[in-house]
Amino acid sequence: MTTAPARTAQDDYTTVRTAIGAYRITAPLVRISGGDRYEFLDLFLAKSSEYVEPDSVREALALNADGTPFAILLHFEIGDDSWLLPRTPVTAEELTAYLAAVDAPADATVEVAPEGWGASAFEGPQAWSAAAKFVEFDISGLTLHGVTESAVPGEPAALAHLARVGTTGEYGYLLLSNAPEAAHAAVVEAVAAEDGAEVGPQGLARVQAEAGMAVYAAGFTGLPVHEADLAWMVDWNRIGEFQGSDELVKPTAETAKTTALAAPAGAELAPGTAVTAGGQRVGTVVWQAPSANADEELVVALLDAPFWVPGLELAAGDAAQTPLRTVTQPRVIARSLTTRIH
Repeated sequence: MTTAPARTAQDDYTTVRTAIGAYRITAPLVRISGGDRYEFLDLFLAKSSEYVEPDSVREALALNADGTPFAILLHFEIGDDSWLLPRTPVTAEELTAYLAAVDAPADATVEVAPEGWGASAFEGPQAWSAAAKFVEFDISGLTLHGVTESAVPGEPAALAHLARVGTTGEYGYLLLSNAPEAAHAAVVEAVAAEDGAEVGPQGLARVQAEAGMAVYAAGFTGLPVHEADLAWMVDWNRIGEFQGSDELVKPTAETAKTTALAAPAGAELAPGTAVTAGGQRVGTVVWQAPSANADEELVVALLDAPFWVPGLELAAGDAAQTPLRTVTQPRVIARSLTTRIH
């Protein structure tokens, strides 16, 4: 009996780029109930809940009291409850402490990691074909950022909700359920039937980085909102209305910010490595994406203005200089842009 060879990060990368990659979400879910739940959310989310629609999902940034980013969260509206799910690395203990420090209004109940609930996701240009197996209507009717009731095969009593939301620029779906093991098994089975596979974090992180969201895997690397290039996630008309907003600094044309750079395949650049232009230091490497794309390495660096513009030839390191080039994102054009749901 022969065993299948172990999958590599490049295998997983190719699966997400060309078919469907499934993965279990290990981040802690949060359920918020009560008539004051929107008031509670508005105390710490950098975007107001005023115009949030039922059966929808959005991304929102949560700040610490000093204005530094705490987490990017998915905010689901499902029935009479709001749900939160971290996109960036955070533990259940950190999330519990963060939410406990927010002065919740009387009619808002917060449950971190409610017992029995979990989530799985699947993304790729063919992800819609797997998603179709979890609903009883034409899957094209589930629009981006929409949420619908779903079912878990073999678990008729289970509660489940399917959301169309992703992290890679490809078609993406996320299944919330109170039968998470059965739901994940069903997701993997549906994906495998469409020539997809379960994928690991390295290949997935590379696709996310190429889509311009390295923050999902790398976190905030200790940078403030303006340098982490997250100002677009802040409603600047609400300064003073949510936690940490008084400490925010608006970005300007002179602000240093994180930027994607391409390096030759095989190059390894540690965080803290100097980035130079004509021998002059203009920035610092903060993260390197997993080497899952054989064409090149992708690096994220904090660059001084105006060196974060695309198309500049730079270098990294001291003795043996590694050539770098600032690039636009998305770095790779998603196949989902030309793959129609049908």
